[in-house]
Amino acid sequence: MTMSALDGWRRYIETRDESVLRAILHPDVVFESPVVFTPQRGREITVKYLAGAVAVLGGPGFRLIDEWRNHRGAVLELQTEIDGIVVNAVDIITLSDDGSLITHFKVMARPLEAIKLLHRLMGERLAAG
Repeated sequence: MTMSALDGWRRYIETRDESVLRAILHPDVVFESPVVFTPQRGREITVKYLAGAVAVLGGPGFRLIDEWRNHRGAVLELQTEIDGIVVNAVDIITLSDDGSLITHFKVMARPLEAIKLLHRLMGERLAAG
């Protein structure tokens, strides 16, 4: 049985193994970030953004709060605390028809202080390569 892309996403969060992330992203995946104005297109740029986001958000305070699924994808709500700021976010994930690949990944975050913090930390992370 093929691993679903959602199972793969959870596995990636746990292991940080980029080969797992690459395997679940459609080559033409679209990534939308709360801190980047235009959608990013393609597997390689999406890997950079998602790996950076997991590195920034996935510290010891990270927790998945809830999850909603349907046949087309899922919404995952998460929360963490960074530098005394509580970051609350949702990942809106759209899947291929067979559920094996992520075709669209949209991140939304709140409050404004958290978005400012994420913008700074992600900028630093991406600039470092």
